[in-house]
Order: sequence, then C-alpha cells, then structure tokens
Amino acid sequence: MAPKIGSNSDRSYSATAEVMTSSDINRVISRIAHEVIEQNRGCTELVVVGLQTGGVWIAEALCNLLAEIATFPCAVGSLDISLYRDDHALRPLIKSSSTDVPVSVHGKTVILVDDVLFTGRTVRAALEAILNFGRPKAIQLAVMVDRGHRELPIRPDYVGKNLPTSRSEVVEVSEQGVKILKEVGNAS
Repeated sequence: MAPKIGSNSDRSYSATAEVMTSSDINRVISRIAHEVIEQNRGCTELVVVGLQTGGVWIAEALCNLLAEIATFPCAVGSLDISLYRDDHALRPLIKSSSTDVPVSVHGKTVILVDDVLFTGRTVRAALEAILNFGRPKAIQLAVMVDRGHRELPIRPDYVGKNLPTSRSEVVEVSEQGVKILKEVGNAS
C-alpha cells in the first residue's frame, strides 16, 4: 500500500503529479474487463482475487463489470500475502488484512489484481499463496499501474498504465486517481 500524502513512519511525501483521474480509473477497469473476456473467451471459469490492500477494491470493481458485461456471476476474493513475503527483515510482519477466496480455484483461471506492480516480489508471494487454495488452470495478473524496476521475471497480462518512475518516488492508487509522490527533502 502506498504511503499517504503527509507522513509514513519517519518519511514525509508530497504529491508531485496526478497522472490519472477517477474517470481514467473507471475507463481502465472497463478496458481491462473487456480484455479479460476476450482473452478468456468469456468468464465462466474465472476467479478474480485482489491483493490486500490496494488490489481489493480494483478486483471488486473488475468483477462487477465482468458480471455485467458477460452476464455471468463473477467470483471475487481477497488475498493477504504478508506471510509469504521474502522481506520480513525489511518489513515488520503484521497480519492485519484478511484472506477470503470464496470458491475453489482448482481448474479455474485466477486473475490476480493489484494496484501497483513494482519489483514483482508481492506477485511472487501471491503466486505462492494462491497455490495453497488449489491448482488453477492458469493465473493471470492485472495491475492498475506498472512502474517498472522489476527484480523478478514477472509480467502483467493486463495493465492500466505503464508509468516509468524513479525508485525514490511512490505511486498512490485510489478510486480518486493515481498520484506520484516524492519524499519531501529528497531531490532525486
């Protein structure tokens, strides 16, 4: 989850640019829904799973649109990957979000949804976590923003916006839009 404008522990951030509005967000979710339907020839065997916390609201909006467009009920869930992360030394382990995968993923196509794709480590953890729920036919990845800087060979299937950033910048995604934040006092 991106830090809020203001402070995050001992760091302060300020918005430097708004790159997407709420209208843009809605258009992107609609486009991704149509791409998912086209890629999967409908959506009778799809399970949409949002990664806690930033991907959950996007997954819910995507699933609602998929159900509306394809006129088929869409299964949506949420996944907390904190126990599967490989950076416990850098981030404190706080299990505060819930996991809810309401249907079996066995034999289905799972669409993992997140707000920002950065190093790929969160997605790696999500892949490991989702396999504990069964053996999907396929796993696809949808992200609102791909900001680059990959450390693992992870590539999204559906991208809202490719947004090159510096490592010192933070991308904040919400229903109101997408903002790039820069650490206050950080000149890079």
